[in-house]
Amino acid sequence: MTTTQTVVGDYTLLAKIGEGGMGVVHLARRPDGQRVALKVLRTHIVGDDEARARLAREVGSLRRIRSRWVAEIVDADPWAPVPYVATRYVPGLSLHDHVVDEGPITGHDLMWFAGCLAEGLASVHGAGVLHRDVKPSNVLMEGRTPILIDFGLARVADDPKLTHAGWLLGTPGYLAPEILYGEDATAASDLHSWAATVAYAGTGRAPFGRGPSMAIMDRVRRGEHDLTGLPPDLRRVVEATLDPDPLRRPTLGQLLAWLRPQTTQAGSRRPVPPPPVATEDVFTLPLALASPSALADAPTDRVPAGSDLGAPATRLETEHVTTAIPTWDDGADAFPAEHPLAFPLAPPPPSWGERARRGVLLVGAALAVGAGTAAYPWWVIAVLVVLVWLLRSGSLAASAAGDRRRLRGRRWYDGARFLLAAPWHMVRSIPATLVLVLWSAGLAVAGALVCYAAAATAPVTLFVSGTVLAASLWTGPGGSRVRSPIARAVHPLAADPRRWVAAVVVLAVLALGLGAFAERGPDWSPADSRPLSSVG
Repeated sequence: MTTTQTVVGDYTLLAKIGEGGMGVVHLARRPDGQRVALKVLRTHIVGDDEARARLAREVGSLRRIRSRWVAEIVDADPWAPVPYVATRYVPGLSLHDHVVDEGPITGHDLMWFAGCLAEGLASVHGAGVLHRDVKPSNVLMEGRTPILIDFGLARVADDPKLTHAGWLLGTPGYLAPEILYGEDATAASDLHSWAATVAYAGTGRAPFGRGPSMAIMDRVRRGEHDLTGLPPDLRRVVEATLDPDPLRRPTLGQLLAWLRPQTTQAGSRRPVPPPPVATEDVFTLPLALASPSALADAPTDRVPAGSDLGAPATRLETEHVTTAIPTWDDGADAFPAEHPLAFPLAPPPPSWGERARRGVLLVGAALAVGAGTAAYPWWVIAVLVVLVWLLRSGSLAASAAGDRRRLRGRRWYDGARFLLAAPWHMVRSIPATLVLVLWSAGLAVAGALVCYAAAATAPVTLFVSGTVLAASLWTGPGGSRVRSPIARAVHPLAADPRRWVAAVVVLAVLALGLGAFAERGPDWSPADSRPLSSVG
């Protein structure tokens, strides 16, 4: 009995090996006998000339990708009656199935996996394409070497042809938080997915856990991951790359600078430059092989197409602020123990000496305020209240801008928006500022009453009241909005002993000068006389 084999273009379909939202993947044979992975695209994906023209442009972009770590395109025909894309066939399990069958990847094999996967991502970015869907089922294992597949997802948020019943497909545990917030995908987004995939490979479990998709997405946004089981050095790198803020993640060039000497370019003593990254936005579609377990790590829920959890977008940002990877001795195989990777989760705590210098500066500032109050009570108190109000307003504005940047990334109009929002934050800060000032004034009056009971002179009473007022504004309710901006000036001064000495001298001269004026008696201007002078 003969069987009829299906033919698509010049390819004979041999077996179905995968299926996804974009199409069905078959093992196919060309007339010359070469086997390929043939993705037959669904008709609703490329159902009109405009979609086929876009697909043709995307194929042109993706053909530039040539890498041993990527299942590159070998043929495509977007205009065929049944449009298709053929990629290199990789006869291996997906990373998801490999870990399920054989357990986590360990030792040098794990480092090799991380390095090769980063090289594949660099090849994709080098062609001006974002992957947008790096995850265990989109990585095939060719022996111990990972091969990246399904590179180049399209911008589908506003394209009804690329949705399925109003929903967008995605795997929450491997999508960067900025994408979950509906922001544009960037090179940093792919790196977040790289880190989550490496974590799965090394631990055998999803780094953000299991459960309902909404719970997983919430953990991704908060950066609540479990990396237990990863080697210490690799764990620090993965942890930094999983930072919820894309601006704080290392760049791909920095990752490769650390990985290559230990993996794909082991033995090389030359510095490795960052991989070339295109700066243009390029539309792309998932055109490579879907593994047999393409749905193995699919989400339990799907994200609504119209929701603000949003879909991938197309802006390719390749430059972002990050922590620099330190250099190391050319002869070393890895970072020495005393020179750890520069991916701290938090800045190191200050030494006791630096903390003492900070305290001296703050005490000196409080004493200077006290001396100023003894010399010019109303002017110093007025300036102090206005300064507290401005500091609290600026802190509120900076916090709001920082929250927007963490959630949505940097925008060119951030500075203008900060200035336009400043008046609103100045009004917004008035009630809390009044509470802090009244609370501090109450303590200052209490200090004055103690001095009055001790029969202290007017300058001494004002000095004590002013010092108490300054300390209360620092520690009182809402004082964190005052401490935060002042700390930005105090901490750098305390960190450098020379600058600290200069600051102490300035404060001492200021306090002594004001104290000298106070000895002649307080100047109550703009009032004509001291308070309660007419009483009795």
